[in-house]
Amino acid sequence: MRVSIVGAGNVGRSIARELIANGHEVLLIEKDPHAIRSDTVPEAEWLLADACEMDSLAEADLETCDVAIAATGDDKANLVHTLLAKTEFGVPRTVARVNHPKNEWMFTEQWGVDVAVSTPRIMSALVEEAVSVGAVVRLMTFTKSSANLVELTLPAESPAIGRRVRELSLPGDGVLVAIIRDGRAQPPLPDAAVEEGDELLFTISEDHERELSACLA
Repeated sequence: MRVSIVGAGNVGRSIARELIANGHEVLLIEKDPHAIRSDTVPEAEWLLADACEMDSLAEADLETCDVAIAATGDDKANLVHTLLAKTEFGVPRTVARVNHPKNEWMFTEQWGVDVAVSTPRIMSALVEEAVSVGAVVRLMTFTKSSANLVELTLPAESPAIGRRVRELSLPGDGVLVAIIRDGRAQPPLPDAAVEEGDELLFTISEDHERELSACLA
């Protein structure tokens, strides 16, 4: 898979190393000549260019990429790049870094964003997931649908404890996708019973998240 990464800072270079280690071809695009440090990721292709300019992206053969990642520290640049990548070069999958939570609402498919990654939101969700029992914690939002990936840890007083998966009555479009028990994930088999302390992962729309907590916690 060919992947372009805009922004060759610590974040961009780290992503590049991970992708290369997994056997992917990576192009790093950076407009600051002082940030071009090709010796740090020698296996990647490097390009000194402005990733918000059409001519630069044409030079990069962006249309040959399977994924375009916008990982700069500038939300405006990330949005412009994903929009160009998706609408002008037909890149099948785009991923954009969200630096400031107040801008997260703009990172939608209207701006060409398939996946928005907000570090503050992820860290907040991980903290909540670690300390919250009986509360629905949103882990991820799927930008191309109304569904969210949420987690709920079953408290001791949950009416669901001891019930089989097929007996659980979930609100709206809720779907149980995994059960995490003793640190291990397992599929939600119909005859499997849920236990106190189980971490349950669901896909569900925002409209039904509160109902999910009421049903299970």
